[in-house]
Parts: sequence; structure tokens; C-alpha cells
Amino acid sequence: MANPVPLRSRLRRYGTSYAMLLPFLALFAGFLLWPLANSLYLSFTTFDGINPAAFTGLDNFRDLLDDTRFRHALGNTAVYVVASVALGTLLSLGLALAFNGTGWAHRIMRTLFFLPSVTSSIALMLMWKWVLFPSDVGLANTIVSWFGGRAVAWLATPGLTIPILVLMAVWGGMGYGMVLYVAGLGSIPEEYDEAAKIDGASTWQRFRHITLPLLRPVTTYVVVTGLIGAFQVFEAVYIVFRGTNMIGGVLDSGLMIVPYLYDQGFTHFKLGYASAIAWVLFLIIFVLSLANLRLGRATKEL
Repeated sequence: MANPVPLRSRLRRYGTSYAMLLPFLALFAGFLLWPLANSLYLSFTTFDGINPAAFTGLDNFRDLLDDTRFRHALGNTAVYVVASVALGTLLSLGLALAFNGTGWAHRIMRTLFFLPSVTSSIALMLMWKWVLFPSDVGLANTIVSWFGGRAVAWLATPGLTIPILVLMAVWGGMGYGMVLYVAGLGSIPEEYDEAAKIDGASTWQRFRHITLPLLRPVTTYVVVTGLIGAFQVFEAVYIVFRGTNMIGGVLDSGLMIVPYLYDQGFTHFKLGYASAIAWVLFLIIFVLSLANLRLGRATKEL
């Protein structure tokens, strides 16, 4: 058995490398580890940002169970996440299959669909707010008037809030998923498809039994990142639907977890309660992401 390298010799050999890592470690600890630890502590306290934090144990988490507005935000978020991730993944795959070629036309189409993914989210939300403006100034109502219809109060109709949020999310994110799927399609060996053609497999059979299984790692990544992004939706609600007194729009129809967290922490100054909401959100995302990774691994082994 080899003798372990003495600490002094290790420092002499790698001391310069360790020293070069210190600035990063200091920034990592100061701007990530410390805020996370402080947020975890605050979730067990009552803190308004001015007076000293008072430790209250699990009271914030118990209050969440009885908070009807939090449950409403959680329900809205669940519907939004399921709809936006499912539709976004399907449309991303469809776009990748439609524009998977190497010609200039396919490249232009991929670029056009990818542009919203690299555009400022604030600019996109302001654009959507103009499109959905309630009077004839808005683009959507202008198009409705061309067909003789009346102006629709898009942002003041509770039943339209979640569909509009899903539409904005899918439109803005499907180009990113498309690029990932295009890369995944390009990594599939052509020999598999040619062999299936020789065996008489139809287009649907080749897609179902060859393309989809080999795209499973890409699908897992698209779904997991989509879940994380959907649970953290904020700009769309805050910019497009926020009212004077209600951050979630009319009747809180667009209230999501992160906007509710912001409302509790920076409007009502209940920073301990907001920290508890943040850690509940973290646990939800962590469990769902882990479940998706485990499911993707299990289906890969079948």
C-alpha cells in the first residue's frame, strides 16, 4: 500500500493552485453559501428587515399549511408548470423534426424560433403587455376587430390568465428546446434508421422505436430545466398581470409561488415567511427534478 503524501509536500506541490482558487471560493461562500444559510435560518424566524429576527421554530411552515393564498398560488403554479412544460417539450420536438435540415431555409427558421430565448425577458413581457392591451391599441384586439369582433379584456379576464401565461412561456422557450433536440437528432447514427428501413419499418415505427428512445437524455434535460424555469416564473406575472393592489392580477388568477414570495417579502416585509416559501419551493423543485432523473434512468435501462 502506497504511503500517503505528507501535507507539507502536498502544499508545496499544489499550494499555488490552491491559492488561485481562493478568490473564487471567497466569492462562492460570500454570495451563495452564506445567503443560502442565512435564508434557511430566516425561514425559522419572524423578521421584517428592521427589527432583529426572532426565532419561531416551524411556525412559518405551519402557517403555510393554513395560508389559502399560498395554496392558491401553488395550485396555479402546478397547472402552469404541467401545461407549459408538456406543450413546450412537444412543440420543441416538433420544430426540431420540421427544421432539422442543413439548408439555409431551415437555418433561418431555427434562428427565428430561437431568438425569443436569447432576448431580454423584460422586453418580451413588455411586448406581450402591448399585444394584450385591452383597447384597440393592442395588437390582439386589433386583429379581433379585423374580423368584426369586440375588444377583449385579455388581462382582466381570470379564465384567460393561465392560458396566456402558458402561451407566453411556450412561445418564448420552445426555440431553446428545439436547438437541444436538433443537436440530439444530429447525434443519432444514420445506420439505425437505414437498417430499420431495410427491415420494412414505417416512418412512425422508426420514430417511436429509434428516434424517441435515443432522444431520452435530451428529453429528460428539457423537462427538468423546463420544470425549474416554470416554477420560478416571475416576470410574466409581475409585468403583465400585476395590478395596483394584487400582484397576481384580477382575483389572483395569475398568482404564482415566486410572485407571492416577493409580495410577502418586499411588500408586506415578512422576510422570514418569504424565506420559508423559498425553501418549500426549493424542496418541490428538488423532488420533482430528482424524480425525473430517476425516471429517465429507469426507462433507459428497460
